Amino acid sequence: MNVHSHSAAHRPMALVKGVRDAVLSSPGGPDRLLLPRPLWLRIPIGLILLGMTIGFTAGTIAIPLNIYRPAPPVSAAWFLGLAQALPLLVAPRWPLLAWRISALGFLTSIPMMEGRNFWAWPVTAWLAFMLMLFMVGVGCDRQTTVGVGTVTIVGVLVPGSVFGAMPGWFGLILAALVIMALTFGDAIGGRSAAEQSLREQEELRRKDLARAAVLEERARIARELHDVVAHHMSVIAMQAEAAPYKIPDLPDAARQTFGVVRDAARDALTETRRVVGLLRSDDEGAERAPQPGLNLLEDLLAGARRSGLSVELTIVGVPREVSAGVDLSAYRIVQESLSNASRYAPGSRVLVEIKYARDALRVTVTDDGARTTPDDSQGGGHGLVGMHERVTMLGGTLSAATHEGGGWQVVAELPYGED
Repeated sequence: MNVHSHSAAHRPMALVKGVRDAVLSSPGGPDRLLLPRPLWLRIPIGLILLGMTIGFTAGTIAIPLNIYRPAPPVSAAWFLGLAQALPLLVAPRWPLLAWRISALGFLTSIPMMEGRNFWAWPVTAWLAFMLMLFMVGVGCDRQTTVGVGTVTIVGVLVPGSVFGAMPGWFGLILAALVIMALTFGDAIGGRSAAEQSLREQEELRRKDLARAAVLEERARIARELHDVVAHHMSVIAMQAEAAPYKIPDLPDAARQTFGVVRDAARDALTETRRVVGLLRSDDEGAERAPQPGLNLLEDLLAGARRSGLSVELTIVGVPREVSAGVDLSAYRIVQESLSNASRYAPGSRVLVEIKYARDALRVTVTDDGARTTPDDSQGGGHGLVGMHERVTMLGGTLSAATHEGGGWQVVAELPYGED
């Protein structure tokens, strides 16, 4: 009972919306040309439509002047001919606009042509009007099409039957023709829309397949890279662990260096497995180890100190919870900066400052070691490029340049954003 009541209440509202869209909507219909895409079809059909418009307009002007008795004024015949048939020229682009002008011309001609003929409109004007209704059905949504049919029957045909001395049975025939033209156009337009949707879905599927192929290849490369790096890192860690037992009377400094190498290899192996290890399993429930963040900053600094750097940490402001992306990026920026300092300025003094500003997290890493710009010629990789990419992705800024006294400073501002 509730379902039927809802449907019955919904139909009048849909009809009212369709009538409103048909009469008041500002665009004149679809913003596309209702002609075939290929030029070899579009040009001939356009020329045929132009010829039909000229012929229908000329016939709409000539028929009242030569057949209707008494003949209307020439100016009235020209006005009604241009208003009723000429809008067919713009109907392929703006069918609603063409229908409105033509329907207004049909309504205006009722009092002007009353008593002059069997019905108030020339047959050529009606043929042009049928083509406009067909294009409305092709180019507009169904609610608008229903509204156009309702307005045409109630607002044009009924006054034509009541005030234009047109028989009621003939008005019913014209109403049936209106419904047929709109229904046929709606069927053609629906099929065209379905075919367009299928083409779009096929294109999206093709892009998805290409993207999936790229991702699958990247995953394969990542798995191979993981295997290679894991093997060699394991070898490095084991050799560094075994070196103090193989070499008798090893100096303490060398023993400490082997320890740093061992710890660095283990950390690299752990992070490699953390980032890439998930690719080895197709199980959606596979374990996802958390990414490092500022909570592990002390461990990172301790490792840098073991490698020979003198590192100091300063936290400015009240620590607050930040998004996972900002947390990970801040950690990686400090990690890469310390790695660069250890590589290009070994034994230098490094100051790490984490500032919790109002709108952004500011990370500053400064060392006092004299060096040149880290680049590939010195054995560097893509550390600065990676930092720039991380910061840009988060909408922040990054600067990396030499500092006073010959040191190097990296400053990154990471907006907090949303978690």
